[in-house]
Amino acid sequence: MSGILSYGFMQNALAAGVLVSLACGVIGTLVVLKRMVFISSGVAHTAYGGIGMAFYFGVNPMLGALTFSLGASLLMGYTQRKTRQRPDTLIGVMWAIGMAIGIIFTDLTPGYKPDLMSYLFGSILAVTRADLWMMLVVDLIVIGITILFFKEFQATAFDEAFARTRNVPVDLLYVILVTMIGLAVVMLMRVVGLIMIIALLTIPAAIGALFLKSMGKIMWLATGLSLVFTIGGLLLSYAFNLTSGATIILVAGAAYLIALLAQKLCKRCPDE
Repeated sequence: MSGILSYGFMQNALAAGVLVSLACGVIGTLVVLKRMVFISSGVAHTAYGGIGMAFYFGVNPMLGALTFSLGASLLMGYTQRKTRQRPDTLIGVMWAIGMAIGIIFTDLTPGYKPDLMSYLFGSILAVTRADLWMMLVVDLIVIGITILFFKEFQATAFDEAFARTRNVPVDLLYVILVTMIGLAVVMLMRVVGLIMIIALLTIPAAIGALFLKSMGKIMWLATGLSLVFTIGGLLLSYAFNLTSGATIILVAGAAYLIALLAQKLCKRCPDE
């Protein structure tokens, strides 16, 4: 372990794993409890359009992804809340359009064509100090907002109709949540890539929800599990020379299957 930590890129990768785990634990819990997995996936894939446009106009790809993902988050959130059209259909259309825009603008980019594989599948070993500062800022925003509106988020997560009767600003909280999802997408993009973001965002919280009922406890467990999956997958990818993002997701996926099996076994066990 000491040998691994002697490399600067591994230090950055481990730090990124810690910072990403905080966002996954908090936002992922809200996403799972409010059944917003499809919106999160749509935002993640739509962000690809921002990356392609950023390369075409010569700006930072992370800035392009941030702008596009925030716009997509708000648009998809509005679509689900306000329109009479099937939200899954409209979100699927925006998802496809965002990916297509990214591909077209990448094709139109003059000169050397950028390699977008790291954005699609992640490259935690390529995380820079600047990326770490951005992740820290996102974490502070997410944690601060969650602490400020924790009771309101909890009320809307378990019974939105009742929350409305108690004058909880349900629609405003929804806008805030989809905005946080957009921020998380850009953050996770560097670690596991746009294609697999949804897995790391939801699997730790989904495991927590199998065994716990308290939203706060699920957040804590999801954060810990996300850290274990990220660091464990990173070390396995280093040891066996595998793609880091895919390895992290496989570790998380295996843990989820084990958790499902454990839950079923626990239900079959007679009470003592």
